[in-house]
Amino acid sequence: MEQTKELLINMGPQHPSTHGVLRILVKLDGETMTWAQPDIGYLHRCFEKLSENKMYPQVIPYTDRTDYLSAITNEHAYVLAVEKLLGIQPPERAEYIRVLMAEFQRICSHLLGLGSMALDLGAVSAFLYAWRDREKMYSIFERITGGRMLYNYFRIGGVRNDLPEGIIGTPQDGRDKADKTFWGFINYLDSYVIPEWDVLLTGNRIFQWRTQGVAPLSSQDAIAYGASGPVLRASGVKWDLRKNVPYSIYDRFEFDIPVGKENGDCFDRWWVRVEEMRQSSRIVKQALQWLAENPGEVMVPKLQRYPKPPPGEVYVRVEGSRGEVGVHLVSDGTQKPYKVKWRSPAFTHLQLIPLLAPGFKVADMIAIIGSLDIVLGEVDR
Repeated sequence: MEQTKELLINMGPQHPSTHGVLRILVKLDGETMTWAQPDIGYLHRCFEKLSENKMYPQVIPYTDRTDYLSAITNEHAYVLAVEKLLGIQPPERAEYIRVLMAEFQRICSHLLGLGSMALDLGAVSAFLYAWRDREKMYSIFERITGGRMLYNYFRIGGVRNDLPEGIIGTPQDGRDKADKTFWGFINYLDSYVIPEWDVLLTGNRIFQWRTQGVAPLSSQDAIAYGASGPVLRASGVKWDLRKNVPYSIYDRFEFDIPVGKENGDCFDRWWVRVEEMRQSSRIVKQALQWLAENPGEVMVPKLQRYPKPPPGEVYVRVEGSRGEVGVHLVSDGTQKPYKVKWRSPAFTHLQLIPLLAPGFKVADMIAIIGSLDIVLGEVDR
């Protein structure tokens, strides 16, 4: 009598779909996955412990490196936490610049996330288009911060410098695809980039067959596992910190919260990110209009170079590109944080793989990982 037995295989860490230093152990019955377990490691940056040996402002560059595809978001969470300890409020113009940069970063991060997922599923052209547009965004980041990927731009009490002259542009910009102003890129994004993604992949039957009905996540499971961001919203949960627990000046902006259409599958997680780029575009336009008409200071005056917050502790969270980014800071009254603890969404979402994978084909694991949009700098920090 012929007998079969399960096969244990390793996906990664070298496999492109594992996005860095991630190995996934998978048990197969034929081509069907019966069990999956992620195995993380090898980065070991010790970011949290290192931060406890630095002055408060010196920690900001380290936050960039936790999620290097959404560095501005991490800076935002950290400076808000320190400002809460100090009891200070940044100037209004600095708040608008922060929101502008954070939403621009969200578009940039989603672009690469979508492109990487498409590449994993065999759509090489889409990945190249994502890099093409990401480069345009990086040119704008570079003009403002001097860095293309890691910025060190936000400061405790504001931002390092005001926007360079001419970088805002006008609402009429964008006809030239090489335009390096905010308005130029946002108009190009609305009129060309997002429609291109809709035609190339969102409406593509092959892409839909590879993602629809694959690894659905119920709203109950998403909440129970601590999911957040696009992963949570794709499961139908309308929860966004920018709306539900507004921080900074997000309560001044008009935008919608996209949620999944069907059952929180890989396609819904894709679709939510595309829609979130449209909503971020709306926020960026509102911020640009305000900034063009309201000059002013971008830093709290006469703030100590190395401030000493009073003893106490705070927890501050922001809506990052991948979900809730949280900072727990404990101050003992010195110039260095006594304790730093970081809540990163990619680490939380990785625990969903053993829940999502069983019952699907091994080829579907590629779509599952891509739809979670994991950055391993957040996982093994």
